[in-house]
Amino acid sequence: MATVERARLWHFHGGIVMAHHKRLCTTEPIRAAALPGTLYVPLSQHEGQPAEPLVTAGDRVLKGQPIGAAGGWLSAPVHAPSSGKVRAVEDHAVPHPSGLPAPCIVIDTDGEDRWGEHAGIDWHSAEPETIRERLFESGVVGLGGATFPSHVKLTPGDDGPVHTLIVNGAECEPYIACDEMLMRERADDIVLGARVLQRACGATDILIAIEDLRPEIRESMERAVHADGGTDLKLALVPTVYPEGGEKQLIQVLTGLEVPAGGLPLDLGLVCMNVATAVAAYRAAEHGEPLISRIVSVTGQGIREPCNFEALIGTPLSELAAQAGGYGENVTRLIAGGPLMGFALASDQVPVTKATNCVLALRDEQVRRPQPQMPCIRCMECVRVCPAQLLPQQLYWHAEAHEFEKSRDLGLFDCIECGCCAMVCPSQIPLVDYYRFAKSELRAAEADRHRADHARRRHEARQARLARQEAEREQRLRKKKEALERRPRGDRQSEIRAAVARARAKKRDPGPD
Repeated sequence: MATVERARLWHFHGGIVMAHHKRLCTTEPIRAAALPGTLYVPLSQHEGQPAEPLVTAGDRVLKGQPIGAAGGWLSAPVHAPSSGKVRAVEDHAVPHPSGLPAPCIVIDTDGEDRWGEHAGIDWHSAEPETIRERLFESGVVGLGGATFPSHVKLTPGDDGPVHTLIVNGAECEPYIACDEMLMRERADDIVLGARVLQRACGATDILIAIEDLRPEIRESMERAVHADGGTDLKLALVPTVYPEGGEKQLIQVLTGLEVPAGGLPLDLGLVCMNVATAVAAYRAAEHGEPLISRIVSVTGQGIREPCNFEALIGTPLSELAAQAGGYGENVTRLIAGGPLMGFALASDQVPVTKATNCVLALRDEQVRRPQPQMPCIRCMECVRVCPAQLLPQQLYWHAEAHEFEKSRDLGLFDCIECGCCAMVCPSQIPLVDYYRFAKSELRAAEADRHRADHARRRHEARQARLARQEAEREQRLRKKKEALERRPRGDRQSEIRAAVARARAKKRDPGPD
């Protein structure tokens, strides 16, 4: 059977053990969501620049056809999730904390779900660059929530080769079970995807992390790893503690190494990818299928039949909720993601995106009502649970006082916004909201500095250009004057008389109107 790595695990600081509520939606297999009549495909569903539309209203598209070109290196293409006709390229509501609409390609499906041309590659022998290019063309991004373009993450850095690929199956936020069901039902695809990712980044070893309280996952993953037979592929059982699914926390548990502040796992020779990303990479390399669908948990006590769907990107959440039996009584909160790191939705008329791992419906009695905020009592509970080993109370004081630079100096951007500090705060201070506010202000100030620097450089370049042009003009006049002075006086007088005569003639006969 598979090798299960049990010895020599480390720990990360802080974290919380909590009820997971995952069994709500793991009692039946993954369902295939019905093909919707209309798909709303956002052009920005990845980190980096939005995709640029390749289609216009009236165009016919096939399933898997590129409809949005990557806006740069840190970007990803967008593909048609099904065949049909483009109705419009317009702003539409999307799942985002701001609640603002964003550009989407609206496709009226034709019911045929007809594929365009697609084919896999021989990834077993292909060069790493070829595999990374295939992942880029297929729009594969991180499906653990960050949606970082995978081809960028898999590109080795200048500090040395990658020695370990970590495949993250530690899905530790309550209610979310899409990765659990994927590991239970498609473990073989995960292992094959890990092999694709290994070849793409050049890692010598693969470590697949799964939670120790999930026996069904362990059984299926052990079977798949045993079938692979490679000695460089191991399973690691990690404790079920939130937020162990965070990249930096999982790396610390598995290796004892800490990713430096402002650094990347690549700095340590590591690459960490989600299990769903591994499956997407396998389907892109083996079958030539772009990323046009994902597993979504539709769950919570406010859903009549909680389950997991494989849904096309662009499917309205309202349709998934309807296929899960609809909403129960007294549903007052709809959340995209989990209860800790997710965000409330104003409507279910938003589409599934590559980042949508869960739709959580909560009844009125489950919603945590905002309590009156009280002064910080310096109990240090937030410090005890912070997985990034920050000083949350001091970050809060500086953010509240608008001393944003001081917050930055205390490691504000190392905060992963997991919500542990706010959960344990007895004073009911919405700490994460303050951190997000401070980060947004710092980013805005940085953008203002960039704009000011750009304007200053443009002004300086203009002043230099004007000075150069003036100097060139003066030099031309000086040379002309010197040339005139070198000519005999008689020649100069005759030229002057000739010029005066030409001017008088032109004045007498100005020519046709």
